[in-house]
Amino acid sequence: MAHLNTARTLTLEAFADTIIPGEKRFDDDVAIAGAAPGPGAVAAGAMELLQTPATGVTAGLEHLADALNGHAQAYATELGITLRQPVPPFVELSFADRTALVQRLLTPGHPEKEGWVLLALFSNMAYDSAAHMHTTDAIAAGHPGLLAMGFSKPDVDGLWRFREHSYGRPLARRHPDTTPSGSPA
Repeated sequence: MAHLNTARTLTLEAFADTIIPGEKRFDDDVAIAGAAPGPGAVAAGAMELLQTPATGVTAGLEHLADALNGHAQAYATELGITLRQPVPPFVELSFADRTALVQRLLTPGHPEKEGWVLLALFSNMAYDSAAHMHTTDAIAAGHPGLLAMGFSKPDVDGLWRFREHSYGRPLARRHPDTTPSGSPA
C-alpha cells in the first residue's frame, strides 16, 4: 500500500521504529533513526498493517499522530530541547528521547495508554507475524521479521510439516489404528 511522506506517516513510522528499530532506508531518512542493523518494524510493514481496516485503528491514526507530536513538543520543552527542523516534533527527537517518551506513554496509569499500546502492538505484529500478509506470501517476499525469527518455509505443496518435535521427541506413541494421513481409525 503506497503512502505519502506526510506528517502523519513520518510520525507513525518513527513510533514503529522506536518499538522495533531498524536501519535507515536512505541517507536522509528522518523517520527511521537507524538505531539497529537490519530492517525493523517499518520495513516489515507496520504502516501497511496500521492502515488495514481490520485493525480498528485506521480512523484514529491522524489523532494519534497529532497527540504523539503534542507529547513530543511538551517533552522537548520540559527537557529544554529545541526543535527546529521542518519535520514533526516526535520525528525530530533523538532515538533515545523517542524511546523515553514512548516509555512514558506506555506506563501504567497514563490516561492515553490504550492508544499507544495499540500502536506498539501493531508495530510488533507487523514484524513478528506479518499480520497484514498471507504467511506464504510474506515468506516468499523475504519478510524481515519472519526471516529474523527463522520461520521455516512450507514444503513444496505449501503445507508446513515439522519433522522434529518441539521437545526433541514425540510426546506420545502413534496409535496403531492411525491412518497414513494421520487420521484416527
